[in-house]
Amino acid sequence: MPLIKLSGEFDCFFETLLKTNKIMKVEIWSDVACPFCYIGKRHFEKALSQFTEKEHIEIEWKSYLLDPEYVYDPENPVTETEYIAARKGISQDEARQMFTSITRMASMAGLTYDFDKVIVANTFDSHKIIQLAKEKKLGDAAEERFFQAFFVNGENLNEKETLVKIALEIGLTESDVNEALTNDKYAYEVKNDIQEASQIGVRGVPFFVFDRKYSVSGAQPVTTFTQTLEKSFAEWKEKNQLNPLINVAEGSTCDIDGKCE
Repeated sequence: MPLIKLSGEFDCFFETLLKTNKIMKVEIWSDVACPFCYIGKRHFEKALSQFTEKEHIEIEWKSYLLDPEYVYDPENPVTETEYIAARKGISQDEARQMFTSITRMASMAGLTYDFDKVIVANTFDSHKIIQLAKEKKLGDAAEERFFQAFFVNGENLNEKETLVKIALEIGLTESDVNEALTNDKYAYEVKNDIQEASQIGVRGVPFFVFDRKYSVSGAQPVTTFTQTLEKSFAEWKEKNQLNPLINVAEGSTCDIDGKCE
């Protein structure tokens, strides 16, 4: 009777178990058309870079749509100033003043916003590509590049040509883009993230969730992220401490080199 090999399955099991115990997850709900989300990303990244246990932190980007009903009209495009003024019920001068303040805040985070170049977009397709990118461990790269495209470069996220260009730059293929845009799986994942956000009480983005216990809303200062990382990780570490086994009996054994005693 042939032997049934189980070692590979057990190896995978223990590898997964160890990985699960070694990683604390931080989930970030965000929309690439949200100026505070990009700023919040920079603040969080700075806090994480200074965190001594950063190798034990895993980031997962979650989708959020600030204006899922927006329809882009290439024949009658609107400026970001016109769009925000109409959406918020304020004057265009007030919108420009708001942009000036946000641009200054972005600059302090090392970002160069140009609201005059921004092309208003429905970001649903961008998020579908980000969902696929996450499967290939490219979620953070995708998020970063889409932010840059929208706020810095003034690229048109409504056009497939732009989406393909961005995807190629981060290591995806045109086939990946076609898959993301046509496979209902990725649209479902975007909508599922949004539904999950509603269930946990998200009212705006960015929204950071640490180990499903603590949350930080908005582009908070670096110190806030640092304090939350330290507090949440200390509690997570205590909860997931891998204690050494207590050996209650010893007997004859054989090691992996075939030596038996």
